[in-house]
Amino acid sequence: MSTSSYKLLDAGDFFKLEDLCGHIMLRPSPAAVWPKDETVAEYKNVSARYDRYQNGKGDWKKLKKTFPDSFNLELLGLNLELKPTGFGHLGVFFEQIDNWKRLSEWVKPDENVLNLFAYTGVASLVCAKNKANVVHVDASKTSVTWARKNQELSELESETVRWIVEDVRKFIQKEVRRGNTYEWIILDPPSFGRGTKNESWIIEEDLLPLMKDLSELKSKGFKGILLSSHSPGYSALSLDHILTSTGFTEPYNICEEMVVEHPTKPLPSGCCAWRMGFKA
Repeated sequence: MSTSSYKLLDAGDFFKLEDLCGHIMLRPSPAAVWPKDETVAEYKNVSARYDRYQNGKGDWKKLKKTFPDSFNLELLGLNLELKPTGFGHLGVFFEQIDNWKRLSEWVKPDENVLNLFAYTGVASLVCAKNKANVVHVDASKTSVTWARKNQELSELESETVRWIVEDVRKFIQKEVRRGNTYEWIILDPPSFGRGTKNESWIIEEDLLPLMKDLSELKSKGFKGILLSSHSPGYSALSLDHILTSTGFTEPYNICEEMVVEHPTKPLPSGCCAWRMGFKA
């Protein structure tokens, strides 16, 4: 994975140092358990730093007045808005780039794609760019509004995307009753979350029932599913076991650690598993 506008400069001491569109940022990274490289010159040129506190909250510190409130990134043919959020995120998870490239290669026109916990819509727009019919579901109105802006910035307004602000579990139960089916299913569930009516989501309790419901949404020509997670304990192999035990027994699989690339120390950033009805 690489882009001309993003570079992981270093990671260590539970932080990552990044160059994004020329802005040097320092953000927490629990997986960066090794010492940082003190010789990296950009540590002296940080534009903004995010600190997370023991209560789980955090805030950004602008160290340079030139650090903007938002900026745009070109990625995989898309134009995306990035901005610092209260959670320390920016709107793009760079460890997902290999998965987005696969979707760009594999998803075909007129195929139906269901994207759950879909955040700011990069996966949705990669599929829409390929003329697929996309259903994008997230309980956060803020995230869906952001995703729709990314659609406009990427000049993809003419492509078919249904933007749904709803609790994922309730939406899927409705889809099962409606008899709708999909060729592709994508989901990146959080460890904890809240629905549109303050419903709680706890991955240890809610993921397996959701996966069983999702298996009823497979079309006759089902192509594949991508399940990714940043939650502790959900390794690549465990995600694959979840898929096969909940009805996703397609013959071909990929299960791997997701990383943000670096020349010497790639940064582990969650895991993913694919189950597919075709050999990639």
